[in-house]
Amino acid sequence: MWGSWLNGLLVGAGLIIAIGAQNAFVLQRGLKNEYPWWVAAVCALCDLVLIGVGVLGLGALLATHTGLMQVARWAGVAFLSWQAWQAWQRVRHPVALQAGGEASPRLWRVLMTTLAVTLLNPHVYLDTLIMLGAIGAQQAVPLAFVVGASMASLAWFFGLVGGAAWLAPRLADPRYWQAIEGAICAVLLLVAWQLATTPLGAA
Repeated sequence: MWGSWLNGLLVGAGLIIAIGAQNAFVLQRGLKNEYPWWVAAVCALCDLVLIGVGVLGLGALLATHTGLMQVARWAGVAFLSWQAWQAWQRVRHPVALQAGGEASPRLWRVLMTTLAVTLLNPHVYLDTLIMLGAIGAQQAVPLAFVVGASMASLAWFFGLVGGAAWLAPRLADPRYWQAIEGAICAVLLLVAWQLATTPLGAA
């Protein structure tokens, strides 16, 4: 169980913590104090639902098809390796996370914008439904994987808004993102190796 939980935590963190529109939006709301905790909760809840559907739904399908499990395994290895390569490229050519733009102070508009930023991004489905679903389906305890990945999402989004004032000037410096992306690269490569070498159904 703990192996599945740890895999979920590490892979979830590796896919969630990256420079992108969603993280920039969450940081903006934290800096401007525009319902930041609501925004973080919506982002984390969306991740929980998508990860759960991906892991539990895909897991039921893969459990009865060894061939599909092999495809999912090597697709996961390839995807994680590609993500690690991209993270390494961001280490070599760092950019800063910019927190700018305007938003309506009305709660419902902020929440609708949060849902749009989260759900209209095709990468969220690739990361949660497909990749986390495929990797989680192969764990000994898929539910523990879901919990671990969801905890990574929860900790990141709430930590981002909670520490927005402290983080803002540092995330504007590419050197900090170099360190973050370097750690992400290492984690993704480790999990890819583990996925490639661990027997199917083990964790």
